[in-house]
Amino acid sequence: MSAPTDDRTPNLPRGWLRATVVSTIALVFVGAAAGFVAFLSQLRGAEIAPDRKADGIVVLTGGSSRVSDAMELLAAGYGKRLLISGVHPTSTASDISRTLPENQSFMRCCVDLDRTAVSTRGNAAEARRWAQERGFKSLIVVTSNYHMPRALVEFSHAMPDTALIPFAVVGDKWREEPWWTSASTLRLLLSEYVKYIAAELRVRLEDFGIDLSPEVSEQPAGQPSKRPATAQAN
Repeated sequence: MSAPTDDRTPNLPRGWLRATVVSTIALVFVGAAAGFVAFLSQLRGAEIAPDRKADGIVVLTGGSSRVSDAMELLAAGYGKRLLISGVHPTSTASDISRTLPENQSFMRCCVDLDRTAVSTRGNAAEARRWAQERGFKSLIVVTSNYHMPRALVEFSHAMPDTALIPFAVVGDKWREEPWWTSASTLRLLLSEYVKYIAAELRVRLEDFGIDLSPEVSEQPAGQPSKRPATAQAN
């Protein structure tokens, strides 16, 4: 005679599992949407002059009018020197001067070029070296408004004891049309939001001693490391 079957263990219906999966996906979507709204709330829609001067100015290349705006800040006396970070290896100070003829005198005396950084994290690392070599304790950070949140995450992590003053550059396209009416702008913002979240997660893990991607030199293999080159030397 076979042993009686124990039917006391309840069988969970398939609907319960489906509901759990759907609820989890919904929560993730709502959380991501709320985070994206919070990210957008950090973006300035107009350029606002810094409320104070700093020891130096750092501009991250990659967006329209970033360098020219940084040069205007230097000319107005907002910083003693300017670091242009992320310059293409083949570009020279003369190349930049030709695009900014009214600021050639500043290019000769007060501008340094960093050709090693190829990412925002690299920009922060090079800016840290540059500031430490000159004893700078405060920096104005110049980059596009959509890029500023991630830049501040990286810079704050790289140089926690340095005062950072953001100057967000607002492009013409941003001024001319709302971002939600442009598919390309929306894609740019979503991409930047994902990168911002990734940067936030990485630096928070590093604060707990978990380094998923150790900082390494961004100089291509086989080439000697370079320090930021003074514009006057080109």
